Amino acid sequence: MTVTVYVPRDAAAIALGADEVAAAIERVAGENGQDVHIVRNGTRGMVWLEPMVEVATETGRIAYGPVSASDVASLFNAGFLSGGDHALSLGLTEEIPFFAKQTRLTFARCGLTDPLSLADYEANGGLTGLKKAVAMAPHDIVKTVTDSGLRGRGGAGFPTGIKWNTVLGAPGNEKYVVCNADEGDGGTFADRMIMEGDPFVLIEGMVIAGLATGASEGFVYLRSEYPHAITAMNEAIAIAREARILGADVLGSGKAFDMEVRVGAGAYVCGEETSLLNSLEGKRGIVRAKPPLPALEGLFGKPTVVNNVISLASVPVILDKGSEFYRDFGMGRSRGTIPLQIAGNVKHGGLFETAFGLTLGEIVVEIGGGSASGRPVRAVQVGGPLGAYFPSSLFDTPFDYEAFAAKDGLIGHAGIVVFDDTVDMLKQARFAFEFCAIESCGKCTPCRIGAVRGVETLDKLAAGSSPESRKALVADLCNTMKLGSLCALGGFTPYPVMSAMTHFPDDFQPASMNEAAE
Repeated sequence: MTVTVYVPRDAAAIALGADEVAAAIERVAGENGQDVHIVRNGTRGMVWLEPMVEVATETGRIAYGPVSASDVASLFNAGFLSGGDHALSLGLTEEIPFFAKQTRLTFARCGLTDPLSLADYEANGGLTGLKKAVAMAPHDIVKTVTDSGLRGRGGAGFPTGIKWNTVLGAPGNEKYVVCNADEGDGGTFADRMIMEGDPFVLIEGMVIAGLATGASEGFVYLRSEYPHAITAMNEAIAIAREARILGADVLGSGKAFDMEVRVGAGAYVCGEETSLLNSLEGKRGIVRAKPPLPALEGLFGKPTVVNNVISLASVPVILDKGSEFYRDFGMGRSRGTIPLQIAGNVKHGGLFETAFGLTLGEIVVEIGGGSASGRPVRAVQVGGPLGAYFPSSLFDTPFDYEAFAAKDGLIGHAGIVVFDDTVDMLKQARFAFEFCAIESCGKCTPCRIGAVRGVETLDKLAAGSSPESRKALVADLCNTMKLGSLCALGGFTPYPVMSAMTHFPDDFQPASMNEAAE
């Protein structure tokens, strides 16, 4: 009897030895004369348990982890192929508390299926949304997405349906769908996970976007630092094309849509949509002034949908289950689910998909398990390197676009980075300025010059030079950058800087002043 064993092909699992584990399982099974079929699945998102090996049994999939190649022989000796007990046994995968508490809509198949098996994809609900979409008028597809309340998961939170409707109504005989897969925020990995673990859902979402807006061609703009995602997407696109999911006759509908992967060099600023479009056109990745909006004049001057990976990957379930089903999750104007990426100094780091509305404290303490060091959590940065730092006093803030905005924060790509009480917040504020200075495209003065001056000013403050006037100067500089920058790189840099100064004022006092106060 053949036993199916799942070993993740996700980049995080590979970095932790998943390839060596798969090779060891194959070798030991061969030595024992046991028939094992190894499936390289995506990750379930519990990074602290990777590589997490799963075995298909009559009672369900049993998980073991974290597994190293040296553990494999003892796993076989313990009878893990039939779910035998072992020190690394985690029980039924879907009953692991971190996983069981999730609401998986976008990531429903990630880690469950063989990422490159179209049969697996369809058997688990894939293509149902697209099959419904090909029978609908474009306006009805757009209305369904609009009514679902889906907002851009790339950071800005702009309503997806409104963007699609603008492209649908824009004149032009040629339109495009561009997927922004340039995931550059530290502590974020949702885009990579879905492309490596369930690439067909992104393809399906892009085809639906094309049908909805009249676009016949799509591009996935991927960063070169994601080689596994690039490989998975290219292979999945070839499979989809052969199955007529892509091409001149999508699922026999007579409607055309095709797509390809384009690889960027990894510049952070190319995560901004107009800079990305310039890069796609073979130009230097610098920000364009708006208007015109990309929805009206985007790629090659044509109407263009630019959406994040998770935005597009969330569309198939909306078309499948309906707008009301999706809208029933969440709170306020933040509808549906959001893949939280929990990282930094945290016990249980990984991806946790849930409906909007959990408080930040619930996410960090109950789901993340608190700091990995065991020390008190002092600060949490939400929204990537340009996100605000929240102290524990704001842990009652619900994870919601408007709730975070009301506290001078932003959700961004839903990256959550945890810091314990050893963090120096002045250094973190300086890092924000330094990051902006390095990654700036240089087009606008507030970003190009402001970030450099910010580093200089904080260095002088740290040295004890006129601290109060330096802090006032930083605040004025941040105001200029926020209001005068062309894009979010310069415009959002003030969030981490000002939140650090506001919530952690003691770190912005020279050491001599702190010693005097003590």
